[in-house]
Amino acid sequence: GAPVPDGQSGELVFTTLTKEAMPVVRYRTRDLTRLLPGSVTAMRRMAKITGRSDDMLIVRGVNLFPSQVEEQILRDPALSGHYVIELSRTGALDDLLVRVESREILPADAMLHSRDALARRLKGMCGLSAEIEIAAPGGVERSMGKARRVIDKRPKA
Repeated sequence: GAPVPDGQSGELVFTTLTKEAMPVVRYRTRDLTRLLPGSVTAMRRMAKITGRSDDMLIVRGVNLFPSQVEEQILRDPALSGHYVIELSRTGALDDLLVRVESREILPADAMLHSRDALARRLKGMCGLSAEIEIAAPGGVERSMGKARRVIDKRPKA
């Protein structure tokens, strides 16, 4: 809710200041971006939108965005863009399971290689260990409309 310094990533909020004697309305877009340094023009520019604040997950104290997981999945040509992130809790620790679909039926050694490589990339990107399951083509559930990427089974406190 607090303003961030120029150049630092934050949530994009529009405020109308042009109408006199009207209430100030702030519109939270939930898009994450940053303001670019000023230039000779009067208008400020923003950087490309990098994610959304409403789909951020906090797993073991680490901020994790599904788009970050998707980026690591798509680096492997054997894996498709269909995935589900499942969160559960064992004792006091959060468990992270990424179920991803392969593009075609993979031999066992190729599946192990893709699974281990994805686990290493996720660990290197955000520091979280994840269990990876690779499903056959069509093995990850599809939903009508917007894809449901996160299933949070952790107890609500």
